Amino acid sequence: MKEKTLNAGENASQRSGSVTVLAIETSCDETAAAVVRRDAAGTGHILSNVVRSQWAEHAPYGGVVPEIAARAHLACLDDIVAEALSTAGADHDHIDLIAATAGPGLVGGLLVGLNFAKGLALATGKPVVPINHLEGHALTCGLTDQVRPPFLLLLVSGGHTQTILVEAVGHYRRIGTTIDDALGEAFDKTAKLLDLGAPGGPAVEKMAATGNGDAIPLPRPMVGRAEPNFSFAGLKTAVRRAAQAASKTSDEQQPADIAETSVADICASFQMAVGDVVVDRTRHAMGVFEATTRDDENRKTLVVAGGVAANQNLRDRLTDLCDATGYRLVAPPLSLCSDNAAMIGWAAAERWASGLIDLDSEIGFTQTARARWPLDADAEPVLGHGRLGAKA
Repeated sequence: MKEKTLNAGENASQRSGSVTVLAIETSCDETAAAVVRRDAAGTGHILSNVVRSQWAEHAPYGGVVPEIAARAHLACLDDIVAEALSTAGADHDHIDLIAATAGPGLVGGLLVGLNFAKGLALATGKPVVPINHLEGHALTCGLTDQVRPPFLLLLVSGGHTQTILVEAVGHYRRIGTTIDDALGEAFDKTAKLLDLGAPGGPAVEKMAATGNGDAIPLPRPMVGRAEPNFSFAGLKTAVRRAAQAASKTSDEQQPADIAETSVADICASFQMAVGDVVVDRTRHAMGVFEATTRDDENRKTLVVAGGVAANQNLRDRLTDLCDATGYRLVAPPLSLCSDNAAMIGWAAAERWASGLIDLDSEIGFTQTARARWPLDADAEPVLGHGRLGAKA
């Protein structure tokens, strides 16, 4: 996502004053609405942040079903938005912008939220701002910790695993991406394989707390490689083999009857391997960041965002890395790691303050939902699941 109205590396806001945003997020299986204010000093305030999870609807199927997700959004979005406004003590007269996630994500769900926002904007005469979900994650640190670019971003979620140089609002340069599976997907598949239930990430983390991370030798894909990318497919395969070895059945697709101690050791060993891979790949990205960013110690900031950023073991490993390299680690509170509308509202407010939103333009009403929407549209595509980082 490149913008011509702002020079790369520029931080100064092009608009002054405060802005209040009503935001909607429906990119996957959380229906969310929030009211966020950016004051004249650039400080963020979350006036409300309402999130409804759909785990109960999807649990019988072992994963998110796009059609069910879209229908669930449609059934409750009106109530969620009303609750967000009520909690904030606001009505439409208090709102300056209406923002909605336009991608990347499940198209059905995105269409529900984006079209709802467009209809509301038409009814109230407010501008509508389509927002990139990944930009919401990337800029959350400004809302919670007043961190301003440039900084290094580690984005780890169910659909994306990337290291990104955040040069300015609207200016993102991808350093590395996954060449196959995203880290969040690896956690979810591990949980499903071991019958731990959903959501997968927290389930694996909870079980790992009672296991031995050195019990099972698992691979560390890409560690030590000169190229900057991630890979988790081989690690998933190794976890399946470990589960099959510990299973009392011969079913290679779905091992069963594994002793709880073995499950805990598999989870702990998996989490240990993940930590080693992420630390190594992030250290590599730090070298790229330092080679392309001004030599200013105050700018050596690593931001970790996305659903997997809630994993405490990963946070601890990244804390150790930052302590050793002189970086400041910034991670959102757990409530803002998973999908939420507050981050979407804040991204819209930041784009407004940076002069990237034309309040008189109709472009917000013409933009449609995008299943793929890379932050860095100029990044070279990669093979496999890493195609999420390719041009869209």
